[in-house]
Amino acid sequence: TDMEKVYEFLKKAGVYYLATVDGDQPHVRPFGTVNIFDGKLYIQTGKSKDVSKQIEANGKVEISAMVGDDRWIRLTGTLVEDDRIEARISMLDAYPSLQAMYKADDGNTVVYYLKDAKAAFCSFTEAPEVVTW
Repeated sequence: TDMEKVYEFLKKAGVYYLATVDGDQPHVRPFGTVNIFDGKLYIQTGKSKDVSKQIEANGKVEISAMVGDDRWIRLTGTLVEDDRIEARISMLDAYPSLQAMYKADDGNTVVYYLKDAKAAFCSFTEAPEVVTW
């Protein structure tokens, strides 16, 4: 599916950059967590972090990542918190290294799924391939 293609690209990139807004100020930071659960694309962070507070205030985000020297993705959509413990467990199972810092029931771990998503796969030599879900 289109969503799985985006997931595979982000996994291959290893690091992607998540942009949020705080009032009229954009903020960008590197992320590494991406997971598919219950047919949706998820990311993870800590509720205590500024990024979580920004997402809560305005869930509209943009993600960008690059693979190789000439392929990148621009992904926009709205992040929505999924408060089910199963969604948090799935993310932590996918990233065992996070388990030293996060627990599914610690009150800090938060997962968001992306809705109204639009992704453009870009390169310097071809027209962008755009997918939505």
